[in-house]
Amino acid sequence: MKKILTFVSLVAVLFTLAACGGNEGKLVVGASNVPHAEILEQAKPILAEKGIELEIIPFQDYILPNKALADEEIDANYFQHIPYLEAQIAENEYDFVNAGGIHIEPIGVYSQKYKSLDELPDGATIIMSNSVADHGRILTMLQSQGLITLTEGIDTTTATVDDIAENPKNLVFKADVEAGLLPQVYNNNEGDAVLINTNYAIDAGLNPLKDAIAIEGPDSPYVNIIAVRTGDENLEAIKTLVEVLRSEAIQSFITEKYEGAVVPVSE
Repeated sequence: MKKILTFVSLVAVLFTLAACGGNEGKLVVGASNVPHAEILEQAKPILAEKGIELEIIPFQDYILPNKALADEEIDANYFQHIPYLEAQIAENEYDFVNAGGIHIEPIGVYSQKYKSLDELPDGATIIMSNSVADHGRILTMLQSQGLITLTEGIDTTTATVDDIAENPKNLVFKADVEAGLLPQVYNNNEGDAVLINTNYAIDAGLNPLKDAIAIEGPDSPYVNIIAVRTGDENLEAIKTLVEVLRSEAIQSFITEKYEGAVVPVSE
């Protein structure tokens, strides 16, 4: 009986390894529904031709994909940009690395009340994500649009509202909403303007290029990446995944599908 139990236990361990990380022929990747999972779906048949079975696990928030990666429930995730990854590593002591950048999702400013940033009144309420990692990005964008000026010499990637040196329109910033709920806030006509990440905007049926009253430029440094546990970036399956996602076929899909609302990167 002891030998039978030992054999069964060994089979269970081998099955677990094969399901996640122990089998070079299969990858389990966590991703946001849009556009990440859609992009991965396009990569799936190309990866299959290379002998890699891709399983995509969809996530609706920004916390669970990294927790699942740390718990070895998935082999990689595809949903976050570099500043967010670095903030999560610092906060949770995750042992993760960036395996490669794939695309950029420009953040847009949306308003039910105004057709341009110039129309925003004095004291307008600006609603943004409660994700601190996005605040510097948002404030930098608003500075580039001439709405605010940040304190000279600061690291803009970690800027907060306390770093605003000039605010001529006396804008009021609210940052207490989960990123995935921002489209609902916009649809409910809350605030005067709402900053929404492109993936959530598209998922909610918004067209960032048509519906946003302002949008981040394509030269944004906030590249969305494939994140893996440290060391796994050297696995052939992970290298192949990144190569396929950077391939001409996938880059063309991104360009044609999202018409500039999602911008591919090749390196």
